[in-house]
Amino acid sequence: MTIKEVAQRAGVSPGTVSNALNRPELVAPATRERVEEAIRELGFVRHGSASTLRAGHSRTIGLSVMDIGNPFFTDVAAGVEETASALGYAVILGNSAGSLEKEERNLHVLAEQRVRGVLITPSDDDPARFDRLRERGISVVLVDHPAHRPDQCSVTVNGEGGGQMATSHLLERGSRRICHLTGPLTIRQCRERATGARRAVLAAGLDPADVLEVVAMPAMTARAGQVAAERMLAAGRLPEAVFCANDLLALGLLRGLLLAGVRVPGDVALIGYDDIDFTAASAVSLSSIRQPAHRLGQIATELLLDECDNPDTHAHRQIMFQPELVVRESTGSPR
Repeated sequence: MTIKEVAQRAGVSPGTVSNALNRPELVAPATRERVEEAIRELGFVRHGSASTLRAGHSRTIGLSVMDIGNPFFTDVAAGVEETASALGYAVILGNSAGSLEKEERNLHVLAEQRVRGVLITPSDDDPARFDRLRERGISVVLVDHPAHRPDQCSVTVNGEGGGQMATSHLLERGSRRICHLTGPLTIRQCRERATGARRAVLAAGLDPADVLEVVAMPAMTARAGQVAAERMLAAGRLPEAVFCANDLLALGLLRGLLLAGVRVPGDVALIGYDDIDFTAASAVSLSSIRQPAHRLGQIATELLLDECDNPDTHAHRQIMFQPELVVRESTGSPR
């Protein structure tokens, strides 16, 4: 099946069919509808590789995230796919697992596939390495990571503000021995949330050395949270409250404490971060800091495709969302 046969069925020229497929805004709505009807009747499928060679890029975008096992990034990906699909694009997903080497391999593959643009949660703070993609005509938007240059787009959430919000909530309920359970502090999001926690203690007129203990785990998983619970129990002195840098850590910690007979929030108050779907349905519903993950993916995709379509007039924007405190059973009533 060829474009010529579609054109003959629709009563238009092959060039009009090509425009209807590639630049539909140039074709009158009635004509475009005839072409689309002919395509459906004939079962025509465009030759993706050929159209990519002609245009220099494909109708695909790339998405590289740090940990697709984290429901936060799953929600981001859902927002990306929903928006891209509505605009006629497919999404190629890459998972870097926090490895810079793996991330570079993913970017190389995306460039080979001639993607239109790339959405990425980078593993480091070096923006210069994305210049190679931009030199090849591939736009880049940072997701859940601030841009450090005015010529880059980014969509992120105020991590320091979220950390301060979570810790202030624990302080307001009367907690004065707080553990901040986090992942590797080489991860920017972990550093930001820890900085926010310290700010909350200082803002309350307290000494962080007396109130706040930061415990970094090698991973931000439910299993790491359960291991942290085992270590706290073995030490024989539980904190009054724990602020976990994500909900997976918090859910693992919650399970470990409950299995040992520790009351949450009676003995230990607990708050997580991200407000993933499982938090409201856990054995003790989990207080958390909500991030608009789905919206993050939507807005990032819109920015990316706007830059792709208008490279000369596109205004590079750095958008920061504010997190939201969601109070549930695990932090209980103030003491």
